[in-house]
Amino acid sequence: MFNPSRAQVRQFFCDTWRKHQSKTLISPQESIALRWMLEHPEYQSDLEDPDAQERDFSPEAGRTNPFLHLSMHLAIEEQLAIDQPPGIRTLYEQLRAHCETPHHAAHIVMECLGAVLWQAQRDGTAPDNEAYLECLRRQLK
Repeated sequence: MFNPSRAQVRQFFCDTWRKHQSKTLISPQESIALRWMLEHPEYQSDLEDPDAQERDFSPEAGRTNPFLHLSMHLAIEEQLAIDQPPGIRTLYEQLRAHCETPHHAAHIVMECLGAVLWQAQRDGTAPDNEAYLECLRRQLK
């Protein structure tokens, strides 16, 4: 299983952005990441800032961690591609039908994923897939 370090994840996003800026060939995974980077112009200066790779983006600082946010977009993309947990793709498509944009639907999924991950981390357990899917179902009501 691939388990990159914080530094590797941040380097991946910065390298992908640099390749985009220099019009260098990118991999399929980088292409997916780039699509989300382009959806988030507010993060592009961080991707260009070498100091941002070491910065602590704590909630108390009042800024979203761009690397965490982009990583969650990638995780959701993978979940949708393989329909894992089973049923997430259908729920996402239902959300998309009710949202202005696919990006907005992805952010709703991200809120649920974040809540489930936070709970698992707090409890020292694996993420609860059923709680994740139930959170998405509640968003449709």
